[in-house]
Amino acid sequence: MRARYEYRSEYAFFKPSFEAIREIFHADTHTIHKARNELKTIDLGGLKTVVKSFKVPHLFNRIVYTFFRKSKAYKSYHNALKLIDLSISTPAPVALIEFFESGLLGESYFIAECFEYDFTIRTPLLEPTDEREEIFRAFAAYTCDLHRKGVWHLDYSPGNILVKRTVEGYAFAIVDINRMEFRDSIAPLEGCENFNKLWASDADLEIMGREYARLCGMDEALIVSEMQRHNNANKRSKNFKKRIKALLRGDFSTPA
Repeated sequence: MRARYEYRSEYAFFKPSFEAIREIFHADTHTIHKARNELKTIDLGGLKTVVKSFKVPHLFNRIVYTFFRKSKAYKSYHNALKLIDLSISTPAPVALIEFFESGLLGESYFIAECFEYDFTIRTPLLEPTDEREEIFRAFAAYTCDLHRKGVWHLDYSPGNILVKRTVEGYAFAIVDINRMEFRDSIAPLEGCENFNKLWASDADLEIMGREYARLCGMDEALIVSEMQRHNNANKRSKNFKKRIKALLRGDFSTPA
């Protein structure tokens, strides 16, 4: 079995842990998310990290990720490095580790420092809070900064946007960044589409849209309308897919 490692120089003394990451990961019990991929908080020699283990691809994708495309772990690590260079907050990347069996990609891991946050953007979207408007305005400003720097997160959804209270207000960090584009520029009207996976109400989007428009120097009504249009289109698409899946399961009731 062959292994490939990439890590930032300041973390070089953790190399023994990187080399044993499979054993460390499988023995650890601090799972924070488990679906297709699994995330655990793991202490590596006094450094609190989040280790993401990517599911081993099926045979065809093992070939693709070995010879034709970069792995999700690779993209996560290198996208994080790019974000850091652009002064965009994301958990500090530590290492990328890939294991190859019979010459093909098998297990892969992305390690980042643990970002201590208070909640995700999902909380103010779902729960009434006095902070709600302030959070949404700060979030619009954060997103505007991303777009000005050409960053397009392809899964800009509530669970992937972390929020931390600070003395200045709110700090944001983005995660699940293996699906991301770095463009030369993102026009404000184009940027409106990036809000469509929040599943936000029209009222919430109006708060975000007004601040986004102000910072971009655009007409508020136009930006708000464009955000709501993309949001409603995404909701229709998601609900349509739910109905199709329900019909395929033989469930003829209307999904919520």
